[in-house]
Amino acid sequence: MDNDLSGFLQSRRARIRPEEVGLPSHGRRRVPGLRREEVAQLAGVSVDYYVRLEQGRGRNASDAVLEAIGRVLWLDDTEQAHLRDLIRPARAARRAASRDRQSVRPGLQLLLDGMCGTPAFVLGRRMDVLAWNALADAIGGFSRKPSAERNQARQVFLDPSAPVCYPDWAAVAAETVAYLRLDAGRHPDDPALSALVGELAVKSEDFRRLWADHQVKEKTYGVKRMVHAVGGELEFGYETLALPGDPDQLLVAYTAVPGSATAERLALLTGRTAAATA
Repeated sequence: MDNDLSGFLQSRRARIRPEEVGLPSHGRRRVPGLRREEVAQLAGVSVDYYVRLEQGRGRNASDAVLEAIGRVLWLDDTEQAHLRDLIRPARAARRAASRDRQSVRPGLQLLLDGMCGTPAFVLGRRMDVLAWNALADAIGGFSRKPSAERNQARQVFLDPSAPVCYPDWAAVAAETVAYLRLDAGRHPDDPALSALVGELAVKSEDFRRLWADHQVKEKTYGVKRMVHAVGGELEFGYETLALPGDPDQLLVAYTAVPGSATAERLALLTGRTAAATA
């Protein structure tokens, strides 16, 4: 995860054409997008200051400067927060003091178990799946996996069946890497996360390519399509809820539109799951 700040800012500069921000586009350019001096000019800082910041030597940059750079580079709220984490790793490290606390409260497990008709699970640091209810287990097979394999990033990139399981695998893979990069910015000194990124980079060319793009994205809500061995094709909406008191844990719940084919198949899975646990 070395040089994340430099790579992130370079990737953001590369996606903006000079003419899009009112600058002339003529002249030979060694790299696509904005030059460093152009970013500095538009942000109202000296070229030397911006160069030092991009090289990781501007840890004391003010919020006003970072906001100005964010406006120039068209950063959204998630990207702006990621930039602050990369600029100030000490602050991110302090916030990550409890990063190894991966246990789930008993009350949260009871909540999951009470969501009988809704597949739900808890996602922790590094995209580890920490807890689940019976219906989520019927879909994801979490209880049948060793704890080290209960990780969504590993499942997406290292499980040979993942492209079959996810018809929109390319989108799922991109979202997975974007969230993992966000996690890396928040926890820059996490050796387990560095090891996970290294493992995925060694074993998956797709992961290496996507990691190099420096995309960052929160896991909030959306649609996920799956092909289940028993349930067949399933199309879920998903909602991700941050847990008060446990900022590194997310409750993810899958929903199905009433009356849809997915809702009918989910009802069948619910009945099979109830029978199996009776």
